[in-house]
Amino acid sequence: MNGSATDVAAAIRRHDVFLITSHARPDGDAIGSQLAMAFALDTLGKRVRLVNHDPVPGAYRSFPGADRIVVAPEAPHLPDLPVGAEATIVMECGDLARSEVTGLERPTVINIDHHIGNTMFGSVNWFDGSAASCAEMVADVIDALGVAWTQDIAAHLYLGIVTDTGGFRHGPISARTFHASARIAATGVSPALLSREIFDSFGVGRIRLTGALLNSMELHHNNRLAVLYYDDEILAACGATSDDTDGLVNLPLGAKDVLAVALVRKQTDTQYRVSMRSKGSVSVRDVAVAHGGGGHTNAAACSIAGSRMSVTSAIVAAIAIALP
Repeated sequence: MNGSATDVAAAIRRHDVFLITSHARPDGDAIGSQLAMAFALDTLGKRVRLVNHDPVPGAYRSFPGADRIVVAPEAPHLPDLPVGAEATIVMECGDLARSEVTGLERPTVINIDHHIGNTMFGSVNWFDGSAASCAEMVADVIDALGVAWTQDIAAHLYLGIVTDTGGFRHGPISARTFHASARIAATGVSPALLSREIFDSFGVGRIRLTGALLNSMELHHNNRLAVLYYDDEILAACGATSDDTDGLVNLPLGAKDVLAVALVRKQTDTQYRVSMRSKGSVSVRDVAVAHGGGGHTNAAACSIAGSRMSVTSAIVAAIAIALP
């Protein structure tokens, strides 16, 4: 059954030790939501451990507490705890497998998510598709716990909100989004400084990579669909790393005619990761779901097996159906 922020807060009050995780290849909303919750639980005197399958993206590593997130394929255990003392909080995962961390099962698993298709896998579930970010939901939980927003909490809530909305450009943005943002600014943190830290802290390799991607960009369906591609060789030639790719999928959407973008990243000779973005009612989520992935209407991703040509052709054909 679907619950609420109040239900999540009640479950949190019943436990003293928490494991907090989110999805593999975490984005700003995953990291921001995890750390905002962790700082709130610290205030309540709870014991908190954070684990993800993949590292914190480079642009977010300077945020307070980022070094608390352990990168591991399996959840840690504290053998001195009695059975049932731990609870797991899972952020932004449609099911436990989405985290790619094993051993998350506990008597109490708290599932907090805003992605359509959540399987309600927790013993406590709160899904809210109207939230522009998971961080908005975490903000409500923190309020339900009666914890005041510190600057550390506020900074991470802002990280989640501003990245998941693409700088307030997409998603189900509402008055709730801006009310949370106003409260964030009221703590004394500077949204402008935080935004520069989030969006303008990359190396020169990022600039070179941007040029390389746009120079080789393919346009389809009367310029309504843009396809970008990169692999390890392109990253090396530009002096860039995978951290430098964050957000580049959005670049072609700056053109008025472009309604959707697919960024294809080679993982192996037969496996490709495809990140997609779109405008308005053009749903890339349907394309991702059809290939075993997921996400939002305007932001989704999936992994596809095949050759570069076959993967690109499949994505171009699938997105064409969604275009007006």
